[in-house]
Amino acid sequence: MGRWFLGVDVGSVSLKVVLVDEAGALQYESYARTDGRPLAALVREIDRAQREVTPDVTIGAVGTTGSGRYMAAAYLGADVVKNEITTHAIGALRCDPDIRTIIEIGGQDSKIIHLREGRVCDFAMNTVCAAGTGAFLDQQAERLKIPIEEFGAYALAAKRTVRIAGRCSVFAESDMIHKQQAGYDGSEICRGLCQALVRNYLNNVARGRKLHSPISFQGGVARNRAIVECFREALPDAEIRIPPHVTACGAIGAAVLAGEDVGGGDTAFKGWRTGSFTIRPSTCRSCDNECELFTLLQDGAPTARWGGRCDRGNRLLGQPARATRSGGDPYAHLRPTDPGV
Repeated sequence: MGRWFLGVDVGSVSLKVVLVDEAGALQYESYARTDGRPLAALVREIDRAQREVTPDVTIGAVGTTGSGRYMAAAYLGADVVKNEITTHAIGALRCDPDIRTIIEIGGQDSKIIHLREGRVCDFAMNTVCAAGTGAFLDQQAERLKIPIEEFGAYALAAKRTVRIAGRCSVFAESDMIHKQQAGYDGSEICRGLCQALVRNYLNNVARGRKLHSPISFQGGVARNRAIVECFREALPDAEIRIPPHVTACGAIGAAVLAGEDVGGGDTAFKGWRTGSFTIRPSTCRSCDNECELFTLLQDGAPTARWGGRCDRGNRLLGQPARATRSGGDPYAHLRPTDPGV
């Protein structure tokens, strides 16, 4: 069956793993919550992918993205390590080449990406507040005792609209209590929360930017049909499209970029891993920055270290750095250093 390319997107809440063939077609996709243990989730999902992939498939390249991309790169042996802006743009364009704007809302971050002639021309991300993210809805759904998977259906059943403050999770909770006391039911409050999230996104992430159509809406929150409807109400002149693999665009972009970078050459992929893995935090004493470092341990032995602002505190053991086709070093963040650090 030839060579497939592995893409991994490790986010703050979830993990996405994909396999893309040489023609760019998606052959495998998995989505899992990390539950605060991203390495354990990565080990589990890579093991699952190995079991489901036929033996005659060769992994030709590996790309990682997301907030946990360095951890995933160290564990797997990645050929490219890319930020979410780049990979989401590539993934969206692979699904729909006409896209001009990307709305992406995940568990704890959200972003807007503007495209011109197939290239990123502008982008913005949310601030430290999670009020405009999936975590905002998760928190309120838990308080309302509504399963998050049913949140959208509850909101769509509302017969009237209620405005709820959405710029802060704490204020939203206070406002919800007030609206409940005023007699609004759960579905109406769910609808108000969805509208609050959309207002927060447009006011704080988009920040007055014009959203050019067609728009690709990605991320786990895009599975919420009420949120999609609220965006369409707020942007009546825009065409909002939901990609077929709504949570996997970043991982697809990482896989595609890895395949392009390696070409017909050798991959840095370490192979399907076995054994026990843990991460040990430490502090680098090389300078006054005192960066927090993370060491990946396989069966108790260190195999990689990352997390420092410079090369002095980072360390990659037993894995030679491979120059990318563009001339960069995919392991610049993991260069060997004094083993005593």
